[in-house]
Amino acid sequence: MEHRAMPFRLPVLAQDVVLALFITVMQVQGTVVLAAARGTEQRSLADFGYLGFALLVVGGLVVSVRRSWPVPVFVTAALASLVYYALEFPDGYGWLGLFVALYTLTAYGDGRRSLVVAGVGIAVLAVGWLVAAADIEPRAAIGWVFFRIGASVMSAALGESVRSRRVIAAEAQVRAELAERTREEEARARVDAERLRIAREVHDTVAHAIAIINVQSGVTAHVLDKRPEVAREALQTIEQTSSRALREMRTILGVLRDDNNGRVPYPGLEQVDELTAKARDAGLDIKLEQSLPATPLPSAVGIAVYRILQESITNVIRHVGPTRVTVALHQGNDVLEIRVTDEGRCAAPGDAPTDPQPPARHRPSTGSSARPGHGILGMRERCQLLGGDLDAKPTPTGGFEVTARLPLVPTGSRP
Repeated sequence: MEHRAMPFRLPVLAQDVVLALFITVMQVQGTVVLAAARGTEQRSLADFGYLGFALLVVGGLVVSVRRSWPVPVFVTAALASLVYYALEFPDGYGWLGLFVALYTLTAYGDGRRSLVVAGVGIAVLAVGWLVAAADIEPRAAIGWVFFRIGASVMSAALGESVRSRRVIAAEAQVRAELAERTREEEARARVDAERLRIAREVHDTVAHAIAIINVQSGVTAHVLDKRPEVAREALQTIEQTSSRALREMRTILGVLRDDNNGRVPYPGLEQVDELTAKARDAGLDIKLEQSLPATPLPSAVGIAVYRILQESITNVIRHVGPTRVTVALHQGNDVLEIRVTDEGRCAAPGDAPTDPQPPARHRPSTGSSARPGHGILGMRERCQLLGGDLDAKPTPTGGFEVTARLPLVPTGSRP
């Protein structure tokens, strides 16, 4: 089995300790070498009990805890530098630890607060360094003071640049994760909406077909021996209704297994006449009133109109039985109104041999009700998805009326 070589990296604290030791050695050794090379009469690092060496060592070793306490580390390094130069110890590399502390302060700080601390600290250091170098000889050596001031500003600016890049990268990562979660939530919402649409289509198709088949089977049982020709017509209606329901089911469920565009289109206003004809075969006396323009309606509106009519007629067949129904389709300037009104349960005509309808025992006993069921809920959802509304309520004469208003330009998704 092949093993990939992992890069070796020291822990963060160990890295800072190594850096602090390196800076300490550079500050002490570099200052000693430069002082010996210049040969000028300057205060020895061994004066005041080796205080110069101690200040260089403190300014270097304090870097080992720079990530944990950036502000105290900077303050300690700054004080060590001020005391060092105020006592006129020889100039050298004693500012390395201070520059690293400044970089750490702004790179790992919180932005505004760390910049304020760095700015105040640099101003204090600049004043202290200039005062200490007031009588420096030769005067050209004062250039090192301005170098320290400029390098301090650059260290703070570099740290702030690194911090800003880190913040921008973190915000970009958060936005990317949020966008990914949003895409997943939108995908789940689309899947849920598609499932709801399919469930609604299946409900409308199956409920309408079962209601017609139930009525026609009752007719067949009632007149089978007395009027076989009526029974034959009822059986043919059952066959046609079940066949059409199967075709619609294949069309609806085809989206789950087929991505091509060759499926049969969903029913629309073109099938309203066929829908009312089947309702008449089921025993309803339907009057259709239409005032629609020649221009075709949007497909989403046409499908919603057909399904609302289908569900309303199905409810009449299921809960009322043979009765008179008025279907009105009227189009205004920007709204299409659908109204389906039934006159309620008619008086039973009796069991005369000439009566082609089933007796009362074959009809549903629930009657018309104002209580909304799943069918009315589904119709209302269809309207709301297109930005419309639906009202379903009993009429004063004992019937039931469903009124739907659909905008001609849908404001929601398709049903």
